[in-house]
Amino acid sequence: MNCLSFLLAVSMHVGLENNYNMIHPHIRCQQNETIGGVYYNSRERASLYVGREYILQHFNVELGLVTGYEKYPVVPLFRLKKDIFFIAPAYELDGRFGAVLGIEYKFK
Repeated sequence: MNCLSFLLAVSMHVGLENNYNMIHPHIRCQQNETIGGVYYNSRERASLYVGREYILQHFNVELGLVTGYEKYPVVPLFRLKKDIFFIAPAYELDGRFGAVLGIEYKFK
């Protein structure tokens, strides 16, 4: 069985000062609840991640660890998903918090 999926996300960054990449090509391997992959992040770098996806009654939650952001080599991954929509917390180095809102399309 092949675990690979190809995805494309488009995002909007809310409550943040800087300009960010909005287009995120993404390759994911998922086996049951375990997820891992690589995507082109908002800082225009490759991010590798590993984690778990929890399927709840009305939405899915992704928790894990991700690379590719400037200050720390590895940071927490948290994302809420409902169908093709997602929301994730965002943080700028000056201490500003915001959110990343987006849609993600999965190519089969």
